[in-house]
Formats: sequence, structure tokens, C-alpha cells
Amino acid sequence: MRHKVKITVIQKECYADLQSQYLANPNSGPCPMFEVGQQFILDSRGFQTMNGGNFCMEAWDAINRYVYAAMQGGSIMEGWTNDEKMMIACCNDGTRPVIFKIERLDEE
Repeated sequence: MRHKVKITVIQKECYADLQSQYLANPNSGPCPMFEVGQQFILDSRGFQTMNGGNFCMEAWDAINRYVYAAMQGGSIMEGWTNDEKMMIACCNDGTRPVIFKIERLDEE
């Protein structure tokens, strides 16, 4: 069995109070890299290249362990989510996090 992974942007947050207090540009706003509903389907080649370089490095750093586990056919978070083939995770940006749904797609 082969596996692919679908990554879906399910939510974007923006904490303007934290941005105004801590960022060099207090009007940074929400993440410009992703849009809610955006989807990425990755195979092993896409995993190795961060979807051809079209994925934010910070977000990739936060979620790639879950993508890798799914790509290998493993349980992403057994006992944590209601479906072991799915995980909800977010990027590391503390003032404008993006929340992702990561799903293992099994193929014969």
C-alpha cells in the first residue's frame, strides 16, 4: 500500500495585540502564505521538497513530523484524535498561526 498526505488549511488566526506589542512591524496582519480551504496533496517527492518549495518553512518545521508518519503509513496521533489517520496541528508563528488538518491517504 502506498500513502499520500493531504494538508488542508482550516483556520488562520491573527493576534493584533501581540503584534503591536512585540513585532518590528506592528501591522503585520494575518499570514500571507496560506488561505483557509487551501489544500496540498503530497507524495514522497513532495515531502522531500516541501511541495516544490511552495510551503512556508516555519509551518513545515512544525508539521513535517506528522506528515512523515502518515507518509510511512503510520498512525499520526493514535488515541489523540478521533481518527488515527488525521491530525490537527499549527505553525510556530505565535502572532498569526495557521491551523492545518493533516490526513493520511491510503492507496492500493
